[in-house]
Amino acid sequence: MAQTQRLALSGSLKSVLLRSRTLTGENYALSLNRLRIEAKGDLAPGLALDLQYDNEVLLGSYLDTAEFRAAKDRVAAQYWHADANYLDRGNVYGRHRLYRAAVTLTRGNVDLKLGRQRIAWGTGRFWSPLDILNPVSPLALEREERVGVDAALVEAKLGPLSRASVVYAPAPERGSPSRALQWHGNAAGVDGSLLAGRLLGVDIVGIDIASQIGDAGVRGEVARLRRSAGPGFNRLLVGADYAFANRLTLSAELYYNGAGTRDPVGYDFAAWSAGRVSNLATRYAGLYASYEITPLLKWVNYAVVNADDRSRAIDSRLVWSWRSDLELTIGLQRFTGSAGSEYGRMPNASFAQLQWFY
Repeated sequence: MAQTQRLALSGSLKSVLLRSRTLTGENYALSLNRLRIEAKGDLAPGLALDLQYDNEVLLGSYLDTAEFRAAKDRVAAQYWHADANYLDRGNVYGRHRLYRAAVTLTRGNVDLKLGRQRIAWGTGRFWSPLDILNPVSPLALEREERVGVDAALVEAKLGPLSRASVVYAPAPERGSPSRALQWHGNAAGVDGSLLAGRLLGVDIVGIDIASQIGDAGVRGEVARLRRSAGPGFNRLLVGADYAFANRLTLSAELYYNGAGTRDPVGYDFAAWSAGRVSNLATRYAGLYASYEITPLLKWVNYAVVNADDRSRAIDSRLVWSWRSDLELTIGLQRFTGSAGSEYGRMPNASFAQLQWFY
């Protein structure tokens, strides 16, 4: 029988200062301040809780831009509307939400998880053909923040390294619900998964694998997808990871997006701005490099290249673990490319982030 984990309170206080401009050229400053309160543990034997509440206060000239006015009125793409603003005074905006809210019922080798949760499928660091419900954003400022999905997830352990999963997620408003089956197993040192279902209105069949070649990790994903209207398309990902003895870690990924286009004239920027698509072109490359300058100071870099229009994006940041419960990050995001390219139109940004964990 699994050991009971006592219910405990924890969380963090984060402050992010960002300077950039909107896509229409308005310069701005934004201060985002977030208090997160987490309650995790067992309510009773076989019944666990994961509850995470966010309270955010936004300050700065970004609140006066047309981009923010459009974003704040956008309805969250989740079934359960567990977020609201409580303050809107022009230069101050307050909002709160349930970031995670799920209970897990365990009976033998079967777990049933209900509520807002992260369902992490796929192996990609920059992109993931299989992670439809909680998609990866290759250049997100807060990469660790992943919007949850309101769903029921059943996982059955079939052996030490294998499991079968079933997910059902009702759609917001009148869309079709998401339903999928996944099987995960291991053979001869290779982890693999099979996935089939309909996620966010997209039919999907796919596989992912992960293994080792020498000291390097290798992984890949392949998926065949079809929307309700239109032809089917493929998405493929291959990646590799290597950690050097000198504290340098590298990861590289190549991604093919069959739903995109090789001609920038055909880019659907409206769908990208609305969050309906994450990538506009077909061929991409990503490189991650992390170097520990000292045990407490790390230099982290993300680079993305759109191989179709040759536009590029770089995210470089220094992360200082000032204390065990306090972390300071400063960074830059730089975008280059021709007019009309995917990354060439995006604004450069500088940011600083301080986070205290309690």
